Amino acid sequence: MALLITLITCFVIPLATSQTCQTPDDLVAATSPGHVIIGGLFAIHEKMLSSEDYPRRPEIQKCVGFEISIFLQTLAMIHSIEMINNSTLLSGIKLGYEIYDTCTEVTVAMAAALRFLSKFNSSREIMEFKCDYSSYMPRVKAVIGAGYSEITMAVSRMLNLQLMPQVSYESTAEILSDKIRFPSFLRTVPSDFYQTKAMAHLIEKSGWNWIGIIATDDDYGRMALNTFAVQTTANNVCTAFKEVLPAFLSDNTIEVRINETLEKIIAEAQVNVIVVFLRQFHVFNLFSKALERNINKIWIASDNWSTATKITTIPNVKRIGKVVGFTFRRGNMSSFHSFLQNLHIFPSDNNKVLNEYATLLSACAYVKDSDLSQCISNHSQGTLAYKVNKDIERNFSLRNDFLWNYTEPGLVHSIQLAVLALGYAIRDLCQARDCQNPNAFQPWEQIQSKCSKECSPGQMKKTTRSQHICCYECVNCPENHYSNQTDMDHCLLCNNETQWAPVRSTACFEKEVEYLSWNDSLAILLLALSLLGIMFVLAIGIIFTRNLNTPVVKSSGGLLVCYVILLCHFLNFASTGFFIGEPQDFTCKTRQTFFGVSFTLCISCILVKSLKILLAFSFDPKLQNFLKCLYKPIPIIFTCTGIQVAICTIWLIFAAPAVEENVSLPRVIILECEEGSILAFGIMLGYIAILAFICFIFAFKGRKLPENYNEAKFITFGMLIYFIAWITFVPVYATTFGKYLPAVEIIVILISNYGILCCTFFPKCYVILYKQETNTKSAFLKMIYSYSSHSASSLAMSHVSLDSSSSNITATNPSSGGRPAAWQESRDIRAQAFAHTRRENAASMSKTWPRKRISSI
Repeated sequence: MALLITLITCFVIPLATSQTCQTPDDLVAATSPGHVIIGGLFAIHEKMLSSEDYPRRPEIQKCVGFEISIFLQTLAMIHSIEMINNSTLLSGIKLGYEIYDTCTEVTVAMAAALRFLSKFNSSREIMEFKCDYSSYMPRVKAVIGAGYSEITMAVSRMLNLQLMPQVSYESTAEILSDKIRFPSFLRTVPSDFYQTKAMAHLIEKSGWNWIGIIATDDDYGRMALNTFAVQTTANNVCTAFKEVLPAFLSDNTIEVRINETLEKIIAEAQVNVIVVFLRQFHVFNLFSKALERNINKIWIASDNWSTATKITTIPNVKRIGKVVGFTFRRGNMSSFHSFLQNLHIFPSDNNKVLNEYATLLSACAYVKDSDLSQCISNHSQGTLAYKVNKDIERNFSLRNDFLWNYTEPGLVHSIQLAVLALGYAIRDLCQARDCQNPNAFQPWEQIQSKCSKECSPGQMKKTTRSQHICCYECVNCPENHYSNQTDMDHCLLCNNETQWAPVRSTACFEKEVEYLSWNDSLAILLLALSLLGIMFVLAIGIIFTRNLNTPVVKSSGGLLVCYVILLCHFLNFASTGFFIGEPQDFTCKTRQTFFGVSFTLCISCILVKSLKILLAFSFDPKLQNFLKCLYKPIPIIFTCTGIQVAICTIWLIFAAPAVEENVSLPRVIILECEEGSILAFGIMLGYIAILAFICFIFAFKGRKLPENYNEAKFITFGMLIYFIAWITFVPVYATTFGKYLPAVEIIVILISNYGILCCTFFPKCYVILYKQETNTKSAFLKMIYSYSSHSASSLAMSHVSLDSSSSNITATNPSSGGRPAAWQESRDIRAQAFAHTRRENAASMSKTWPRKRISSI
């Protein structure tokens, strides 16, 4: 800078800040030597002057309109390269740069691109034509830029010829994501797809449905407009107008189109929200003229101008209305701020833009900061003359805060990321090469090199503590998440109700529907046990039918009672079939009620038998009188069973069981019967338990009866098995989960049913089949007498009554008409037993006895 001050003396010069291009070097804005050269494309000037020659010649004209914000972007690239050179990232390797001013013109940018592609270290500016550029060595290894998508696309198509990496810090056009058309293009900002989606979401959530859109007439503007229109239409938002402005300031119709657009805005008075996809200089001119017409709207800004400080310098800009914008992610700006503070001591050799800025700043030395930007713009148009003095260095250093205030942090951060991405790529390539040799690698090799390895499908990027989004770790997608593309920022969530995904999945899988099917091994085992139980029931029925007149069968209550109990057992075994197979509404409603009613009927019959046994062998007169009043077999059975039928009916009416899909398991859907009401289910089981407990009490009271009459003891065991099974069922059922939950209830039903069946009928079948000598009337009478003689409390009170009874045993007691049959039969049995032991002639004694039915349970 000191050199600059020495060279600039106090004289008046015309402002010709940018000369017409004479040689290719005239296009270079800033250069610095290095082992690896990186190119840069920045629109430092807002337009190129049109040629007045006719016919028009193919020549690059002078560029005018110095842009402070783009100048700062150029400094950001230089600063980032200097940071890498001063770090240990590329030890012993220096990065250089060649930065070109595109003048916001595609033709100028393409001329710069040709320079990038020219052969390295050639005596002439020459680009060779080849079929294979794999070994071709251009003068630069990569390119940073450009900013505008229209320019970027044109340059990218040329750079694709050699697959030279191009990293843009601002081009957001969605089409640039197409790797077929732009294979060597990379960027550090998201595409417009996400920006337009966010804008549409903002409009929808704000309740706006009548909007206007203004865009540039280039690939960026048209694609953004179309994408945004599709997304707003999907959200039921209507567009009142779509206005398109020329993309470049060099277009002479731009002023006319801006005026027409403002007329449209005024005409559409009901449109209060306008979405703007324009560049900074478009917005500056649009707002300046809108303020003249007192237009006040809500403006939704694209990332191109949302943070542009230049817009805030428009006088009375607050009267334009509210501006809602979207911008890029910001990073740590402290080092760049220090760089700007010391910019006056930065070498200005080979840095034309820095020299130009210093010159323009000197011309506006006495202008206050609020007007400085406009002053620089006016001077850079080449319309004024100014005087340079010796205070240039002081003015330069005092205006560093002006540059900082103009800085756009999001764009500076994107440029830093672009340079660092290339730095990491070069580091990886140079680990096994001598990159101090410019021919160490070709540009296309960098495309294969990244700061972090590519995350494969099934993984997602996890940003490290570094501020650079290009540096990340690849982590596996968790369960029920997936990613189906490389380098995804986050994993996508599966539909947890119908889908699942394992760890590191690339797709979601449909959950399998599970239930206790007929071909399940456990279901087959349980069905086999149920069929075995049905076979036992049928076998017992046959045995009892063939031995109908034997004392054992008669003492069991007769064939009718036995058949009812056996039928209940048959139904209980059969009810297990409703718990297996795909649940249906019918089976869900039937299985619990079917089991509950049939099991209640079984317990009711056994309860009557227990009561009959206790009545038959009770020697306590008070207990006998109570049991005589209580013993009503048919009403007891109908009442007990009827109550259960009422409970099940109310259950089915108000909260019937139904089929339910249980989706709480990660990989399967359990198709199960939801009981409808746990309370009703509990009342049904609780009622059965109450009957079983009463039966258990009665049976326990008669547990010391004679051996052949001691059915009460086996009933007691059967009820104990029932209680143990169902008490165990409650916690197991509450903690079991999945398709085997119905199997738990089947097992409990089988255990309780087998327990009662075995304890009630197996001992009798054993006597009928293998103890036929005890299955006689005389054996029964003898056993009863033996029991009576050992009952001390009964003997003392019963001798006299037995004597009188034995003398009248051949006559019918006229006073017994109103007493229960069980009590009468039990008295007859005891009388017969006592008479049998007193008389030696069993045959004559038996002739005098009435042939009454001997019964117990």
